[in-house]
Amino acid sequence: MKPNASRLVVPSLLLAATIIVALNAWFAFGAVSSLLLSEHWVEHTWQVINQVERIMGSAKDAETGNRGYLITRDERYLEPYNVALRELPQELDRFQSLTSDNPNQGVRIAEMRAVVGQRLASLKESIDLRGSGSTDTVRALALSGTGKAEMDHLRRIADDMEAEERRLLDIRTKDARANSTRARYTIGIASALDFMLIVFMFRFLARERRMRIASELDAERLAVARAETEERSDEIRVLNSTLEQRVKLRTAELESINRELEAFSYSVSHDLRAPLRTIDGFSLALEEDYAAVVDDEGRDYIHRVRTGVQRMGHLIDALLQLSRITRAEITRETFDMSELAESVAAGLAEENPGREITFHLERGLQANGDSKLLRVALENLMGNAVKFSSKKPDIVVEFGWDKEKEAWFVRDYGAGFDMFYAGKLFNAFNRLHGDKDFKGSGIGLATVARVIHRHHGEITADSVVNHGATFWFTLG
Repeated sequence: MKPNASRLVVPSLLLAATIIVALNAWFAFGAVSSLLLSEHWVEHTWQVINQVERIMGSAKDAETGNRGYLITRDERYLEPYNVALRELPQELDRFQSLTSDNPNQGVRIAEMRAVVGQRLASLKESIDLRGSGSTDTVRALALSGTGKAEMDHLRRIADDMEAEERRLLDIRTKDARANSTRARYTIGIASALDFMLIVFMFRFLARERRMRIASELDAERLAVARAETEERSDEIRVLNSTLEQRVKLRTAELESINRELEAFSYSVSHDLRAPLRTIDGFSLALEEDYAAVVDDEGRDYIHRVRTGVQRMGHLIDALLQLSRITRAEITRETFDMSELAESVAAGLAEENPGREITFHLERGLQANGDSKLLRVALENLMGNAVKFSSKKPDIVVEFGWDKEKEAWFVRDYGAGFDMFYAGKLFNAFNRLHGDKDFKGSGIGLATVARVIHRHHGEITADSVVNHGATFWFTLG
């Protein structure tokens, strides 16, 4: 008898669990349905209240447009009145549709329709009189107090409507809260009972199976881990045996590349400068010694030759600086970034005598990096800010630290640039302004980007044409 009784325990428990779960689901579904219905009515009440406010807003817009037109006789002030004239009937219909289940509101909306129609007619009469030039008649109509009485009547109706809906809202909100609490308790109790039944049913049945499966999985994992460990050990031994040789080869390649870069820099610095100096020298001789022999057009040609040679010299200098920055060693230290910015600002002020330049530099800022390279970056950024603000009556340059972005910034209020081309901003020789407007080599921002990247930082820019630009950069 005992074995038969034990065999009946599991089916009996399964049947009881099924019945309890079904009852729990039924009660929970009923509670959630009641909650959704209550929330629907709360939302509906808010819609009605909002609709009352929309009706009063349109009526006030019509009043405002009417007053503006009566005072100025400018028909542009009639735009709110015309909009209200179109929308008020629709808004009244919308309110009637929302409150079709409430007879009290039906009476009030009928009264409101009549008052609104009467008020709109009065407004139209005053507009027509003002349009015909009857100023005295309009003034008399305004002083009669009819408009104020009509608007006060309309406000009383609206207040009654809103008070009715507030009363309903209070009732429905309490119902929604009660249904929400009931639903939470119902679902919580049902979930707890279901969970207890599930745990009770499967606790003993699943324990042995879990232990067996866990043992099998552990054995499989151990076997896979052992195989992977042996395979990786072989790979590590092979990598260790070849790592030193690969490091030596890579070091030799880098040294060779650096020697080639140094040779290129030497060639640019010496071999290209010699013919440029020759051209510039002979052009200067022509300009000074034969100025009387050559006509104006010839002198202009000579001047253009000298200008081109000097521009080529500046480009060579910029390229050499870019090359040196690429190869220079980084010596990081903590230094006063504000003091560095002040030094750069002082140099720019000396280079631009006669210009009113205002520098707003945040004080007490510390940075960690190579101060010499960062000076080059600030000279280019702040120099560009001065250069591209040169056509403004007041040149203002700002430098500081933005706590929100956690980045340094240099800001000006000059020519700016089109953000469509921001992707090309930090490439060498990509200039966004013509040489006639602003002189330059097209290397400055590429040099700045190289300095920031060598510090493992990032640089970005924001700008609006003719409203200036802001450059943000970080130091890794």
